[in-house]
Amino acid sequence: MSPGLSAVVMAGGLGTRMRSRTPKHLHELLGRRMIDWVIEAARPLGPTPLVVVASPATQDAFPGVEVALQERPLGTGDAVACARASLETRAEHVLILAGDTPLLTTELLEGLVEAHRSQGAAATVLSFRPEDSRSYGRVLRGEEGRLRGIVEAADATPEQLAIGEVNSSIYVFVAAKLWPALERLTPANAQGELYLTDAVRGLVEAGESVAVHEAPEPHEAEGVNTRVELAAAAAALRDRINERHMLAGVTIVDPATTWIGPEVELEPDSTVEPFTSLAGRSRVHSGAHIGPQAVVADAVVGPGALVGPFCYVRPGTVLEAGAKVGTFVEIKNSHIGAGAKVPHLSYIGDAEVGDRTNVGAGGITANYPHQPGRPKGRTTIGKDVRTGVHDVFMAPVTIADDSWIAASTVITDDVPPASLAGFPPRQVTKEGYLRERRDD
Repeated sequence: MSPGLSAVVMAGGLGTRMRSRTPKHLHELLGRRMIDWVIEAARPLGPTPLVVVASPATQDAFPGVEVALQERPLGTGDAVACARASLETRAEHVLILAGDTPLLTTELLEGLVEAHRSQGAAATVLSFRPEDSRSYGRVLRGEEGRLRGIVEAADATPEQLAIGEVNSSIYVFVAAKLWPALERLTPANAQGELYLTDAVRGLVEAGESVAVHEAPEPHEAEGVNTRVELAAAAAALRDRINERHMLAGVTIVDPATTWIGPEVELEPDSTVEPFTSLAGRSRVHSGAHIGPQAVVADAVVGPGALVGPFCYVRPGTVLEAGAKVGTFVEIKNSHIGAGAKVPHLSYIGDAEVGDRTNVGAGGITANYPHQPGRPKGRTTIGKDVRTGVHDVFMAPVTIADDSWIAASTVITDDVPPASLAGFPPRQVTKEGYLRERRDD
């Protein structure tokens, strides 16, 4: 926690270089919007308040945080000025973040704030040294490493362009120094915009101390402006997440082809095969084995459960201990009991499948409502049930414990316990048939 700290996330621009109708900050990486990565990196610092500066088109896209409206994208200085009303009476120090830097880490921001406070600076600039300096503003240092200025690439001399240290557009300001500096800004550029770099320059020219904190890991401060850079950032986040899980005891066979969302939980001794995607708030228990080429989204995979190749385990699904979902199977909003098996080529949706039940190949729960406006029906298959190949269950329908279903059957009526049902073209149920055979 950083007492007296407020934060502003600048997200009013459209990001035209993305060539998208979706504003740049709302593009997703591993299931989380770009700006959400920035917000989540800042939250542990406890900024009060945390304000997102948004455009009219996106002002309703940020539940849970304060929003300041920037009517027109008139530059970074104008963006921070738009947040002044939310911050002025509460902020001692203001952390200013760019909404297009998804690789930021809490540790980096903590280091920046600590450096700012320890040096007693009026403002502190986060710098970094990328492999390609591109169009980033160059950081000019003076005596004792203090900031002398920031020169935009378009205005830099050849000597200045050779400088490898660049501006990340992330800063910490003493609030009492920030507001007067913003008031002095003028749109002295062809775009008619107000730049935060000019506010920094104004502080330097006024004799204020402006510090520079260089990011130890340069990629963490990289911004995203194109879809090429978006893909590179996503890959870096993937590697970061995968490394964390592997160090915690998870086997990821091929990290380069495995994509795991930031909110997924994996217990030690679970295994993830290549070309697998785990998304949302999925949880994978110890001993579970997933993939290859599987997708699990907002689902629970129990201890020792198996999700085979080319499976899609959709939201709301729970696989209990030792359950098996085989090749080319899709499961949605269903509960698969302990030791139950859906081995291959099946669709199970809105269903309960009991312990130790085996669903034959090609099984389908037909759960779509037959009349408009009605909710989807639910299929209940009890414990120790054996279904044949190519069976269809017309929900809502219940198959009780210990029953068997003949192959190629459309089940339209409930099946009592220990019964044999099927025999196309119409369902015939031999109630208690299996119990009688066992009694013999």
